[in-house]
Amino acid sequence: MQLPFVSEQYVQVAVPVPMRQLFTYQVPQEMQAPSIQVGERVAVSFGSRKVIAIVMAINSDIDPIVDDERTIANKKIKPIASRLNDSFHLSDSLVSFLTLCANYYHHPIGDVFQQALPKLLRQVKNVDIKPPMVFQRVTVTDPVKAEHLVKIESKAPKQFALYQLISKHQGTSWAELRTLGYSKTQLNALIAKDLICEVKQQPHQFSWHKENLAQENKQVLSTEQAVIVSTINQTLEQFSCHLIDGVTGSGKTEVYLQAMEAVLAKSKQVLVIVPEIGLTPQTLLRFEQRFNVPICLHHSNLNDTERLDTWLNAQQGSAAIIIGTRSAIFSPLHQLGMIIIDEEHDSSLKQQDSFRYHGRDMAILRARQLNITIILGSATPSFESLQNALSGKYHYHQLRHRAGKSKKAKITLLDVAKQQMEFGLSGSLKHEISKTLARGEQVLVFLNRRGYAPAITCQECHWLCDCQRCDKPYTFHQKQQLLICHHCGSQKRVPRQCPSCGSVRIAPVGQGTEQLEQRIHEIFPDVSIVRIDRDSTRKKGELTRLLQEIADKKHQLLIGTQMLAKGHHFPDVTLVAVLDGDGALFSFDFRASEQMAQLMIQVAGRAGRASKPGQVLVQTSYPEHPLLQDLVHNGYQHFAKQALVERKQAMLPPFSFQALIRAEANYPSYPEKFLRQLTELDLINCQFAGPVPAAMEKKAGKYRYHLILQAKSRKELHVTILQLLAAITDNEWQSKVRWSLDIDPIDLNW
Repeated sequence: MQLPFVSEQYVQVAVPVPMRQLFTYQVPQEMQAPSIQVGERVAVSFGSRKVIAIVMAINSDIDPIVDDERTIANKKIKPIASRLNDSFHLSDSLVSFLTLCANYYHHPIGDVFQQALPKLLRQVKNVDIKPPMVFQRVTVTDPVKAEHLVKIESKAPKQFALYQLISKHQGTSWAELRTLGYSKTQLNALIAKDLICEVKQQPHQFSWHKENLAQENKQVLSTEQAVIVSTINQTLEQFSCHLIDGVTGSGKTEVYLQAMEAVLAKSKQVLVIVPEIGLTPQTLLRFEQRFNVPICLHHSNLNDTERLDTWLNAQQGSAAIIIGTRSAIFSPLHQLGMIIIDEEHDSSLKQQDSFRYHGRDMAILRARQLNITIILGSATPSFESLQNALSGKYHYHQLRHRAGKSKKAKITLLDVAKQQMEFGLSGSLKHEISKTLARGEQVLVFLNRRGYAPAITCQECHWLCDCQRCDKPYTFHQKQQLLICHHCGSQKRVPRQCPSCGSVRIAPVGQGTEQLEQRIHEIFPDVSIVRIDRDSTRKKGELTRLLQEIADKKHQLLIGTQMLAKGHHFPDVTLVAVLDGDGALFSFDFRASEQMAQLMIQVAGRAGRASKPGQVLVQTSYPEHPLLQDLVHNGYQHFAKQALVERKQAMLPPFSFQALIRAEANYPSYPEKFLRQLTELDLINCQFAGPVPAAMEKKAGKYRYHLILQAKSRKELHVTILQLLAAITDNEWQSKVRWSLDIDPIDLNW
């Protein structure tokens, strides 16, 4: 076989398939002009389908595919189907970053690139790009418009607020307005009165002007805040990681805003990552009040077109600030000057399926690659970040005092064994709630369990209604009159009779937020109550609406899960009640106490954030437990440092490095045998723990097992993982199981 002519061209591409390799394709001569580039999107045939792939290497940069005679096997190499010839190719730095991500997490590279693209750019057909539409103010010149403006100011305050927002931020998108809680009805009313109009957004490179900063909203920094901002500004032209460890309400957001100012003033872009969508509206509002610059959003509540608009605005340099959840780290920002991770400890930053990356860790990797500053902020830093700060790897900043006149709320433990309980509320707690409501202040009741009851049972034979696919009880949702499995999503009607003994005495067991709302309404019938959990906020825009109603004091009693626990500012909440503070005290997961402490401190931080003093009451059956005592009396800092000492003695992360191999199959013996065979490898620098059944062994009809791999250094861990991946191809059980690899796992409850 002859070697190819010089005119023949080959590319290696990342194809979105679960295989850890690149694939070589030929570029037909008619497609060679203009020159093909690394990062370009091309359509290729893979098996019986056509998919979008990303060009990773060209000609001399690739390892040729050769046969036994060391010649290129032309007959085996397919040609690419087409070049898309659009401007949506990835930059060299983004290709390099995504390759680093794939290598670190040992994940199929094609899937990594697929997740970094908006859905519309994963399709083979050409994307019909229409310029995004934005809203602008119409100049009021005639008396009729002026009269309309006066009327809506007095009679429609929400419409007037919308008009003022659009007037200040010319070119505001519907995605931003919807996130801030405005409706199409309010928007159309202003359009009908010819006070605003919809126009096509003109793409242009962001450039800073002095008018972009709203000086009237700029706050005077405390000494602690000013020192932090000054230190950050001195390190802007180099890679530096800053951990801001500030108590709840200490003004971390103001530090972010003033640190960003120096970056935006250089016409650079800023990426702000928040753990959950629920925090996006208030973050967006604070940033729009301070900066009159293009702000784009990136989260799962946007439709496909809106996500593509954000991607394009980032790529073209139009977006000055991008606010998003964890996947925003893959945005194609060419002028990125700073990354901010708010609530850096939050487990939502870690993706728990498919490509299991951690948004915080990948953000640090990208900041290092681009040689820019990254800021991590939290009132309860993760032990990994805290250890890096204490060891000098990060700049460590502390904000020990709350901003303004607000004082840190006092935490008190209530021993439920010594209290008379009614509907899950102790007598002392009901008394404090009554006193707080009588003062016209708001109360937040925290219960991290949605639904009406976590199970239903027969009161005669004690039969429990379990999900047959998960071996876990169904959760009872009274409003829908359904039993729903929160693990696999299966649903069924509530049985009228016990299938075991025929009794009709079937009753709920335990308490969820839905039942708590009903019971509290019986105790306080004249009080407006709002419940915020995943069930009550399913409707689009519902969370934003409810949060605004809380801010407007339309509700006095707030009931919620961890959706209410972090980041929200409720100035009139002066009492926080935690109904079950014992959830993680006896867990098998070594991270459970850390997560319990973080959640408790975060929810406690919702109390007393304004000038009114706040208090936190925690109901517990174990008030003398040393973990609770340490947290309540010595604070999170002392608790975390003591826990780090214990982790070091036990050689647990962050003083060691872990990987978790998960396997599942229809029969319990298959995943165990698959993982057991891996443990037969002779490893020098790593240790195995397992295989053991997962905390919930059966889920969605599959039996699941774990195998933990632990090493003293990150390098030793990754070398061993490469050995394991090679061994898996020869594992006789690998075709009978579904397995996955999780680097730096944070959830062992899978």
